[in-house]
Amino acid sequence: MKKIVIMEGNETFAKSLAEYFAEKGMEVSGMTDDGNTGLEYVRQFNPDVIVLGMVLKGLDGLAVLDKLKEAGGKSSVIAVGNFSDDAFVSRVLEKGACYYLMKPVSREVIGERVCDVLDRESVQPAPNFAVRERRGGVSLDEKISNIFISIGIPASIKGYAYLREGVKMAVADPLIINNITKELYPRIAEKFATTPSKVERAIRHSIEVAFNKGRIDAINSIFGVRVYIGSEKPTNSEFIALLADKLLLDAAAGNR
Repeated sequence: MKKIVIMEGNETFAKSLAEYFAEKGMEVSGMTDDGNTGLEYVRQFNPDVIVLGMVLKGLDGLAVLDKLKEAGGKSSVIAVGNFSDDAFVSRVLEKGACYYLMKPVSREVIGERVCDVLDRESVQPAPNFAVRERRGGVSLDEKISNIFISIGIPASIKGYAYLREGVKMAVADPLIINNITKELYPRIAEKFATTPSKVERAIRHSIEVAFNKGRIDAINSIFGVRVYIGSEKPTNSEFIALLADKLLLDAAAGNR
């Protein structure tokens, strides 16, 4: 049974989450509104996932992330908070959270993200990228998240997770991009218990968010060439293919 620790300042919300996870067959090993107590639960129970609110007694969410990183634990962290600015979200992700979900957020959405981190290994990276991970200590998820942060795709929108999954699939199997409608979207939809059409729209929205923020230079710098000019926006398949190619080329260069 998968174990979860909940650190959340809103008692009502925390209890609702605990009930939801119990219904889904997961064990809530500890629940608290205090960061120090939460860290004790983590040391005691070694949970698979931590749901971490940003406003806590004792240590706040950012401080808890720092302590978790220092301890070198393997628990995945789903961060939840009311702060929406990109700089704060970036800090949370840089400190080790897998996702940052902005309140108000339903327990069902948090449950989706928990399931995502629990079964993320079901999508295996391509062999050459696996070598890069072992040598450099940078995971594929971290690499993709860093790119998303730099180009302005916030983790708080649903398309973030769908787009990241699509890039991972394209890294593992570049040919899947030729079957984006019949294979890639349905596989992502199945994983997140949604529909292919919602996956397509959410990914398109994520890309539009980045381009609407005017970060064309940052986007072009990722690829090392001037790919986009002015108001140009890529299609979903173009963007996923470019990111996957970038990751594969970087991995190949690192393996030489």
